[in-house]
Amino acid sequence: MQFSPLALIAGLILGFAFGYVGRRFLSLQRLTSVERKIKSRLEESERKAKEVVLESEEKAAGILAEMKKEERERQAQYANLENRLFHREETLEKRQRDFDQRELELKEHAQAAAARDIEIGSIKKELEGKLEKMSGLSREDARNEMLRDVREAYRNDLAALTQKLNQERRDEVEKRSADIIVGALQRFARSHVSEITTTLFPLSDEELKGKIIGREGRNIRALERATGVEFVIDETPDSIVISSFDPYRREVARLALEKLLKDGRIQPAKIEEKVEEAKQELQKRILEIGEAAANEVGIYNLPKDIIQLLGRLHFRTSFGQNVLTHSLEMAHLAGVIAAELGLNVEVAKKGALLHDIGKAIDHEVEGTHVELGRKLLKKYGIEEAVILAMQSHHDDYPYAIPEAHIVTAVDVLSAARPGARRGTLENYIKRLGDLEKIAKEFAGVKQAYAISAGRELRIFVIPEKVDDFGALELARQVATRIQSELKYPGEIKVNVIREVRAVEYAK
Repeated sequence: MQFSPLALIAGLILGFAFGYVGRRFLSLQRLTSVERKIKSRLEESERKAKEVVLESEEKAAGILAEMKKEERERQAQYANLENRLFHREETLEKRQRDFDQRELELKEHAQAAAARDIEIGSIKKELEGKLEKMSGLSREDARNEMLRDVREAYRNDLAALTQKLNQERRDEVEKRSADIIVGALQRFARSHVSEITTTLFPLSDEELKGKIIGREGRNIRALERATGVEFVIDETPDSIVISSFDPYRREVARLALEKLLKDGRIQPAKIEEKVEEAKQELQKRILEIGEAAANEVGIYNLPKDIIQLLGRLHFRTSFGQNVLTHSLEMAHLAGVIAAELGLNVEVAKKGALLHDIGKAIDHEVEGTHVELGRKLLKKYGIEEAVILAMQSHHDDYPYAIPEAHIVTAVDVLSAARPGARRGTLENYIKRLGDLEKIAKEFAGVKQAYAISAGRELRIFVIPEKVDDFGALELARQVATRIQSELKYPGEIKVNVIREVRAVEYAK
């Protein structure tokens, strides 16, 4: 069956029309369904919103009621507090009125009392006048007479009581002092060995003595000249005795000889080199000795220069007693006693340790060792209290602080112990020092050494300033002055040595 094109077109148009109507219908159905759902949801939302509003209104009403209740309670509290303040104010006003009334009464009583005092004073004066007229004595005379009668009546009793109290106090002080001193000595004890004037130098081989003496004695003479000591070769086997009153020189000689033997080359030029090395090494040792001494007594803030001088005291003796050992003992004793008495321990220990510091330079500078020590301590900034503590140990200065008494006491304790000092040795050393001092005062003298126990004085002169005839004249002048100023047994040989060296270098 065949269809015409028009029929086909009409069919298509109808098909489209029916399809459009159908879709439209379905769309309207769907729209209606959605509107219903939206309306239902809107109604549900309005219902819930009303419920929420109602619930909020109920909560707000509850909160408002609670706030009104709290407000009523607060108003009640305020009213109660206001009543209490009102009552308190009334009470205070009442008390103030009472106080004012009492103050007025007291003023009246005071005025009445003042009037009575004036009246009593007038009556008292009147009675005193009558008594003075009846007794014939003034008030002051009567008082003095009464005191005189009492004094006479009890004079003997007062004197006996005063004497008893003084004796008891003196006994107590002496007992306490003895306890402190004995306790300090028991807590610190140091062995005492008096310094002697010789040092024994051991030799590994007896043949070394020949090398030390040298050809025609040139080595031993060079050693004695460079060190200022005397070498005694033949008195003891396998050893050499180094003799000098000066411990420092003996130690320099010992170190130099030790270095020469270790080097093996013993000749005048090498001797001078080793002696110089020994002096430098000894300077380092002196600093170490000073540091060890300060550390031993617990003093750590001393300047380096003071420590160096402290180490030099190790090579200084006083009445045969090593000065550094003596100062260390004093420092320990001073610290113990100061602690017992409740005084400044550090000041007492420093004052004792440094009390003889002037002896480190007293052979180089004029002045007493006390005065030199004061100047040294001031120069290097040592505190004033330490200077005041050390300056009085020979009663040259007044005792300015209590620690000064301690330093003086321990100086006596240390020096007076058995075996601590030997006066004969001190006199001997002083005589040798005086010999050298006399020689050094002459012009042109380079160095002077007292040797052979003071029987010989060796004087080395500067050849440019003293010629051969001047050396002879110098020897005579020194001998004459020694005879006039010193007392000594036997005779003293004055030996003036003038040496000229010619040095040239080949280039």
